[in-house]
Amino acid sequence: MPGANEPQFSGRCIVIVPCLNEAEHIGALLDKLGGEARRFDLKIIVVDGGSSDGTQQIVTQKMQGDPRIILLHNDKRIQSAAINLAVATYGDGCDYLIRIDAHGKYPDDYCEKLLQEVEATGADSVVVGMATEGFGTFQKATALAQNSKLGNGGARHRLGAKGHWTDHGHHALMRISVFRQVGGYDENFTHNEDAELDCRLKAIGARIWMTDKTFMVYYPRSSALALFRQYLGYGRGRAKNLLKHRMIPKVRQALPLMVLPLVAGVFLAALNWWAAVPAILWVTICLGYGIWLAVGERNPYGPLASISAMIMHFAWSTGFWLQLFDSRRRGDTRS
Repeated sequence: MPGANEPQFSGRCIVIVPCLNEAEHIGALLDKLGGEARRFDLKIIVVDGGSSDGTQQIVTQKMQGDPRIILLHNDKRIQSAAINLAVATYGDGCDYLIRIDAHGKYPDDYCEKLLQEVEATGADSVVVGMATEGFGTFQKATALAQNSKLGNGGARHRLGAKGHWTDHGHHALMRISVFRQVGGYDENFTHNEDAELDCRLKAIGARIWMTDKTFMVYYPRSSALALFRQYLGYGRGRAKNLLKHRMIPKVRQALPLMVLPLVAGVFLAALNWWAAVPAILWVTICLGYGIWLAVGERNPYGPLASISAMIMHFAWSTGFWLQLFDSRRRGDTRS
């Protein structure tokens, strides 16, 4: 239990870490979370989707030194199912869940700040800002792109905005009663499950608070192929969300949505060279922005960041259109 000089919180909380093949990060992450787990008597539930890189062995070793760490096996593999499983198994008698991304880094007082914010605001969900940090050359370039408007479209949870009520943000803490009231995460979503859940939270009048008291650091994919696959999934997930809730894309979503048609137009250039102009303009804007990052921010990764941004744009757009076409082919009336 918290010591005499530690903050006292009125509710009990579980920390949930969905993961799959995170041997590179999981050990350091559990060490980081362990301090707060001991101070505030938190259970840390690692929900593994069948890792084959030694992640489970690392977690098992950590469990021997800290009985608060628990390993659950997630047969469905995806993050939405992992959170649902942890809440179903260990959520009874608890007030809050804190979701931790195994592919990231957190401040030493992350959980404490979230618990302070939920009690101060009375929010049903507390979301955080996210910065991206890389190590290798490609990761550093991708991080630069994702931290810029070229890569994130001006999303407020990427820009370090002041604390405010919002419709969506990077999931951090949530009241378990509200999570259960809306049915948890939709396990049909492999990506964008957080945005989809936020739609249902807002529909019942739940309040989402974007805190500026803490944040998380995310490590991007380290190769072009992995980045493409990730954003392909994001595009599919966004399309599924818009179809399910009958929503219109925001401007910052509609712009990258047009990238696939622009690139497809290049193949018509044999008939009329004007067909390639939109795609050339897109590439020029991206490269120009990368050069501006290199010069204006004195960041040598600027030009390569423009390549990462183009991969993200193209993959997101491709995933979005594929999901629309798949929904129409299956006769999904929401499409």
